[in-house]
Amino acid sequence: MKQAAAVRRLLLLRHGKALRSEPGARDFDRGLAARGVTDSEKLGAFLTRHRLLPDRVLVSPAVRTRDTWAYAARACPAAPATVFDPRLYDAKAETIFDIIREAGDAGAVLVVGHNPGLHELALLLIASGDVENRERLQEHLPTAGLVVVDFVVKSWSKVHPQSGRLEQFIEPRTLDEAVD
Repeated sequence: MKQAAAVRRLLLLRHGKALRSEPGARDFDRGLAARGVTDSEKLGAFLTRHRLLPDRVLVSPAVRTRDTWAYAARACPAAPATVFDPRLYDAKAETIFDIIREAGDAGAVLVVGHNPGLHELALLLIASGDVENRERLQEHLPTAGLVVVDFVVKSWSKVHPQSGRLEQFIEPRTLDEAVD
């Protein structure tokens, strides 16, 4: 008997608003601005309230991505397995895609990373979903933007371009409405 495909959920989260780069400072070391902290906390509440908690979290090791997840995770009832993967720092869409395909048996994977790679990956993977949300996403993925994409596949290794359905696209300006 053939085994039915399962739904795999991918959550792509761009880090929260970061501090401006200081002369001579490394981009990698930039932390979150006050708005980035607030938005990250709201995202955590949103993830919890809407039962979008991942089984596995993949985070770029940059300070702003680590901080984004740290503030968001405070709202989670239990901390999911988290991996700080150096390949995610400033990664291209193809690299992020390869990392996701290594996710094993996780049902839901959250990637906390950077643009333009995350935005390009979202556009590469999504084939269907709400037209208005897809059009908004086509324009940009803002800081603290969250993209939720579902795939009907047995494993992450079976995900391919244009195989996902956009389930949600949350922007910081819509977080207050979304959390309530």
